[in-house]
Amino acid sequence: MNKKYWIAGIIVIIALGIYFFSLKSNPSVPEELAKCLGGNSTLYTKTNCYYCEKQKEIFGDSYAFLHVLNFDTWEEIAKYNITETPTWVINNQKYSGVQSIEKLKELTGC
Repeated sequence: MNKKYWIAGIIVIIALGIYFFSLKSNPSVPEELAKCLGGNSTLYTKTNCYYCEKQKEIFGDSYAFLHVLNFDTWEEIAKYNITETPTWVINNQKYSGVQSIEKLKELTGC
């Protein structure tokens, strides 16, 4: 009988873990905020860039409202003096790496 309770408890814990993981793995930034960020910045990305994908995941569906320039090769990116991806350009300043929404709001004034 105790074994049944243990199994039921484990199933509940696993189900809750899956539920909370799914909530965190597909966040979405409000559309108006994403539009403001997109209007005040440029995001440089490269195809098959792991960290670029992580940045995209932070925005969820709102990623479509950002001003993103994606490139296939480093030679193409180098024309813009970008040496890492993702790189945000805000007010002519470069910020490399995945940026939090709070940091981007601070940098853009959104």
